[in-house]
Amino acid sequence: MISGYPLELMDGDAAHVPLIWVQAVLGELIKMLGDPKVFVLSILGIQSTGKSTMLNAMFGLQFAVSAGRCTKGAFMQLVKVSEELKKQLNFDYIIVVDTEGLHALELPCRSSRHHDNEMATFVVGLGNMTLINIFGENPAEMQDILQIVVQAFLRMKKVQLNPSCMFVHQNVGDITAGEKNMVGKKHLQEKLDEMTQLAAKEEVCGAECFSDVIEFNIKTDVRYFAQLWEGSPPMAPPNPCYSENVQELKSTILSRASQYKGLTLSQFKDRIGDLWNALLNENFVFSFKNTLEIATYRKLEEEYTKWTWSLRSAMLEIEDKLHNRINNRQLHKVESRDLEKEMAETNEEVKTSMRHYFEEHKERDTLIQWELKFQEKIKHLHWELVRDAKVKLENIIYQREALIKLVGEKTLHERKLLEKSKELALRLKQKGLDEKELKAQFDSVWETWVSRLTGDAKPFDDLNLECDKITIISEIYEEALVRDRLNKYELLYQITDFTTYVNPIRKSWMSKTFGLPPEEQESIQKLLKSIFHKTVNQVSSKPVAKMGYNKSYIQEIAKLVKMNVGNHKCINAQYEFKKEFTVDLTISACQWAGERFAKLHQEFRNTNDPLIYLERKKPEYYSVFQGFCKGAKSVTVFGALICSELKTPILQSAYNKTANDLAGEMRTNIPAFKGNRSNLEKHILKALAEEEDFAKFIKYIHFPRDHFEDFIKAEVKSYITGQNSSALAMIKEKIKHKGQCVITAAETATAKVMNKTGDANMWLEIFSDCLKDELEYSKDHLTGNCCQDITDFELLVEVVKRELPPIIAELNRDLTMPSDIKMVMFREPPDEFLIKHFCQCCWVQCPFCKVVCVNTMEDHLGDHIAPFHRNCGMRGMIYKGTNNLCLSFCTSSVASDGYFYPDIQKEDTVLWKEYRTAGPEFENWSITPDLSELPYWKWFVCRFQADLEKYYNKTFNGCGKIPNEWRTYTKEQAIESLEKYL
Repeated sequence: MISGYPLELMDGDAAHVPLIWVQAVLGELIKMLGDPKVFVLSILGIQSTGKSTMLNAMFGLQFAVSAGRCTKGAFMQLVKVSEELKKQLNFDYIIVVDTEGLHALELPCRSSRHHDNEMATFVVGLGNMTLINIFGENPAEMQDILQIVVQAFLRMKKVQLNPSCMFVHQNVGDITAGEKNMVGKKHLQEKLDEMTQLAAKEEVCGAECFSDVIEFNIKTDVRYFAQLWEGSPPMAPPNPCYSENVQELKSTILSRASQYKGLTLSQFKDRIGDLWNALLNENFVFSFKNTLEIATYRKLEEEYTKWTWSLRSAMLEIEDKLHNRINNRQLHKVESRDLEKEMAETNEEVKTSMRHYFEEHKERDTLIQWELKFQEKIKHLHWELVRDAKVKLENIIYQREALIKLVGEKTLHERKLLEKSKELALRLKQKGLDEKELKAQFDSVWETWVSRLTGDAKPFDDLNLECDKITIISEIYEEALVRDRLNKYELLYQITDFTTYVNPIRKSWMSKTFGLPPEEQESIQKLLKSIFHKTVNQVSSKPVAKMGYNKSYIQEIAKLVKMNVGNHKCINAQYEFKKEFTVDLTISACQWAGERFAKLHQEFRNTNDPLIYLERKKPEYYSVFQGFCKGAKSVTVFGALICSELKTPILQSAYNKTANDLAGEMRTNIPAFKGNRSNLEKHILKALAEEEDFAKFIKYIHFPRDHFEDFIKAEVKSYITGQNSSALAMIKEKIKHKGQCVITAAETATAKVMNKTGDANMWLEIFSDCLKDELEYSKDHLTGNCCQDITDFELLVEVVKRELPPIIAELNRDLTMPSDIKMVMFREPPDEFLIKHFCQCCWVQCPFCKVVCVNTMEDHLGDHIAPFHRNCGMRGMIYKGTNNLCLSFCTSSVASDGYFYPDIQKEDTVLWKEYRTAGPEFENWSITPDLSELPYWKWFVCRFQADLEKYYNKTFNGCGKIPNEWRTYTKEQAIESLEKYL
């Protein structure tokens, strides 16, 4: 026997020291013993002398025997197996691990709880078998700890553990009371299974009974020990029944151990390291008394999320209101007390809600321990919201005042700049400086001017979206899980098999179907697409470009994901999502939204940050400076500046006008776009048949809206960028027209100013008014730019006529090929315009064959209808009790006397004629009995029979054998049937 190697489990960084030491000792043992095979036996119990006495009697060990913490941490002893026993066993040594008595009085309550939970999990995970020592017949004192052990194992998925256990009831008065013991065993089994199910529900996994987590047989793994002494020690003699019980238990342990292959001492060393690290990383579950307490805490966290959202949304409304006041110049200072006053009502409502929750909840006795903690968290959040809002609004005030100052002083500074430009022009003419030297002179003047103008403007803070994302999501889910998934979350929109993301409600369900069935995979994909579209709409609805980013926007996205996942119901209610699914989806959605918010916030910053604003104006001012340095007159510089400023508005306006004209032209010239959605669908089906691409067919069947949008985008792109496209000519024509509008506006302004003897400012006002319906630009870009001494307006018109054509020519040179057209330049791209026209309608699919309702109203009244339905097997429907895909068409079936199974997992049937009674998804469909069947889909089934069978893992055999008549249809006949019937 080799003994004396303590394993002390400690908290914090100190835990690494004993782990390294223990592994070093084990390393030395491996060198000494040659890495023998071992069997690990652990013992766990509440403070009592029974467990150490039992081990000492069983193996002849020398564990300390006393009340309370008789050992500190876990104490290991190595017991050598005799040569005779080695013939029966697959190992050389038994490692016996004893622990201190749990619920030690020496430790404070909270510290003891955390310590006991860690110790119990460590010991049970370490052992091939664990003896759970209970003093007396009632295991209640161990159940709380075992609940935490079970839940910890469910959480520590990385550590591959296969623990088993036996319960040993010591000091039982009448061990012969068989009937009584059976009742006790049954009660124990019920309690263990109940706590496992509760833990599994919390961790969203499929464990249904205690033995799913820790190997245990209620019939063989519960032992009752007689009292150690006959009478009262120390004078009482030992009880011989106790020794018999010990020997029987030892024999059972060795018999059970003979079934294990054993692990080497080096493998045991690795197991200690893996389990130890897993325990150190688990900072949530060990702080709780039991699984019920964890469930109560989780519900409290859900309420906390609601409270935080109330505060955040209230502050967001306040910010919106005050931002408008700032823009209207009615608010010039923000005080914390004013924000607190605005928040007072909501803050009081939250406090009242919290008070009611803690005082009236049925688990209030459990909740009371966290009341102060959550009150402080809410108080801190309220303070943080007020502080952040104050800083943000003050920054907006500073930026707004800086811009007002900029506008007010711009004329003065530009006049000074103009004067300096003229002075420099006279001086530098004599020196003959080159372009580089002129640029250096301008930069020195520019830097001084910008520094003086923006000296008191506060810079915009950089966004920290990553921090916001972690903070917000961690308010909804456990921070440890969130941080873990941040490094390895999957882009759910890119995967097709979600089997690893779900747990079956009944263990046998998914094993029979080899993963999630296609209809469930499709259901989840639809959920993802729905959430994505809602996220896009949510992002689009936020005024970030006008008001800047707010972290509450990220919280709205996270809440949207959680709500939609929570509302999602699987078709047959056979599975539930793991936490990783919701967290990964939330991270993905928030990541995507964050990237969009960042771009929109940059637009806000570009508009409101004086430094950025002036940097954008720098080329304009340099052109003025450059012109005067070269000896140009003021009117020449001003005219050239006008034309330069209008280059981008002319191009943008040409694109915008072309988009509308192109959409109308395509509605006329592209046959698919000429009629309604039914006509479009007919052309889509024609294209599918011509291409014979099975993947596209599947997308059309299961995700019709996505396929419609893809088809529209492809048609539009082909039309615009094709060799015979008229889009290029249209844009060039619009550019030419906009250029002529500018010249006409200049001539009109000149005529009116000369008639009224006006000045340059009047000319600019008339010029801008003439262009207000033609170009998207603001006259503020030109106001005050070197126009103070302009009087020759006839020359100004000549300058515009001279400077504008080269700019128009440059724009045209950039558009020589159809591929030069930039779709992003369209304010509303033609494909988006057509998608809105054709796709803002009903997309509900038939529950039998998945044909789409043809109603053009999204929320229409009355039933869903479709003129022709399809073969039900092409969407994966099978005949009950077979692997055969269904051949029937909905319209034929509803005219028959047959029946179907609304839920293939159940035996309930419904007559086809009474299909509306089968449930909500059936009752709103009007399927007219009709024996006519579209040949197109018969051709499709025959053409892609092998692909359909592979995709659904089903066959067209037996009841679903395809009739020979179907195989006579050709592709040409299939396409012709579309013209005839659709």
